[in-house]
Amino acid sequence: MRLLPLAPGGPRRHQLSCSLTPLLLLLGCCLGVSRVAAGSRRPNVVLLLTDDQDEVLGGMTPLKKTKALIGEMGMTFSSAYVPSALCCPSRASILTGKYPHNHHVVNNTLEGNCSSKSWQKIQEPNTFPAILRSMCGYQTFFAGKYLNEYGAPDAGGLEHVPLGWSYWYALEKNSKYYNYTLSINGKARKHGENYSMDYLTDVLANVSLDFLDYKSNSEPFFMMISTPAPHSPWTAAPQYQQTFQNVFAPRNKNFNIHGTNKHWLIRQAKTPMTNSSIQFLDNAFRKRWQTLLSVDDLVEKLVKRLEFNGELNNTYIFYTSDNGYHTGQFSLPIDKRQLYEFDIKVPLLVRGPGIKPNQTSKMLVANIDLGPTILDIAGYNLNKTQMDGMSLLPILIGASNVTWRSDVLVEYQGEGRNVTDPTCPSLSPGVSQCFPDCVCEDAYNNTYACVRTMSALWDLQYCEFDDQEVFVEVYNLTADPHQITNIAKSIDPELLGKMNYRLMMLQSCSGPTCRTPGVFDPGYRFDPRLMFNNYGGGRTRRFSKHLL
Repeated sequence: MRLLPLAPGGPRRHQLSCSLTPLLLLLGCCLGVSRVAAGSRRPNVVLLLTDDQDEVLGGMTPLKKTKALIGEMGMTFSSAYVPSALCCPSRASILTGKYPHNHHVVNNTLEGNCSSKSWQKIQEPNTFPAILRSMCGYQTFFAGKYLNEYGAPDAGGLEHVPLGWSYWYALEKNSKYYNYTLSINGKARKHGENYSMDYLTDVLANVSLDFLDYKSNSEPFFMMISTPAPHSPWTAAPQYQQTFQNVFAPRNKNFNIHGTNKHWLIRQAKTPMTNSSIQFLDNAFRKRWQTLLSVDDLVEKLVKRLEFNGELNNTYIFYTSDNGYHTGQFSLPIDKRQLYEFDIKVPLLVRGPGIKPNQTSKMLVANIDLGPTILDIAGYNLNKTQMDGMSLLPILIGASNVTWRSDVLVEYQGEGRNVTDPTCPSLSPGVSQCFPDCVCEDAYNNTYACVRTMSALWDLQYCEFDDQEVFVEVYNLTADPHQITNIAKSIDPELLGKMNYRLMMLQSCSGPTCRTPGVFDPGYRFDPRLMFNNYGGGRTRRFSKHLL
């Protein structure tokens, strides 16, 4: 099937801050500063995004072809994090290059700004794909899951096509494999349950290959392919449904143990888990891997088509996930949302021009860096953006004397109403995502913010909860990589105070102030002015109780 652009000249273009004639606009805004395109065609970029794929629990294991075709041909980041361990806030961070407190998407609901009219009006015109299209002249192609509430009738329905996309092939709402509806350039198309015609991962592969065959050859292109795998309902393609029969969820040191000295939501989990819970999560783990085999096929097809078309050597390919996942850690059956490594750490593999093969980077990176990196590849002046992230391009191409961050912010606003669940009357009000045995994965006061720090001296995580306890969790991951022992009450009080100040500063940061030296950097200094907003001098709220 041939996918047509929105209009002969592409989508309407949002006017950003480069006042030049149309021809010089593209040349002046993008070509002049590209570090990779001098004297050659501007590079193409492909971003492959999976849904709920962990890194800590072996999420990349099934993807042998992906590791060979992207990771071994380029760079694998071993310390890649998301600023929020939930689909919609994390995806919003990818698109905007901003932390959640700056793009204001706090959960997966319209009320939480997920694909809301406010998001569409304020944030969508300034996403990196919008800049690529309007300022750099890139063809932009999207296929797959966008944001969890995309297509909601109260927010424009499937007729809404975000600014900046030349080709739009987006899933209505959350991940499915069959029986879903797509918006094709703003027109709804329903799919059924015929594997050969409807299996979503394969549909995304086919339409992506069509784009590569039918796109214009006069402009560079950006593709974002967002698969449903390995998100529930974990429906594998028929040929993969019997694979991994002897695979079980990892029994690592934090599997099926009580979360002692942790936030009450973790402490409420029943330990040991029931046999039925363990059987359930083992089955989920196995099915997740099965769904990823189709993603592996998609990657192989895409790379082969790029090579066949003579475009592979001029194309950057990024592979990552929107958040991690857990299966039985601290006796929580399955989900994400928590502050621990298994939920906030994700795969990140990159190949492309100037990237040497078989590299691993330990640099601390986050998905807010993807937008700045891709704009940098296109040659756009990053000083013209309001993004919080940093360009990974100097790391990717092996630039010398790279000054890099030592910490990132992780923030999450819990979901749940302040009422008692009638099926679990013994639990506190406000719980959500509860299993039949009243083990709940979220609550309205599961609202926290963390500083994740990596330096020559420390591999540290400091977190505060916005609850009545003002609960604090601190982990030294050098000594305790499974985050079993909360050292908040035993760590040096002076260091604890510094981390508290740093957290407050990062929660108030915007743009360049999000990239200031961390507690363990030589240039670190405590500046209380950075914890105040720029409008009236009032202290910025540390946790958002409503949309701004």
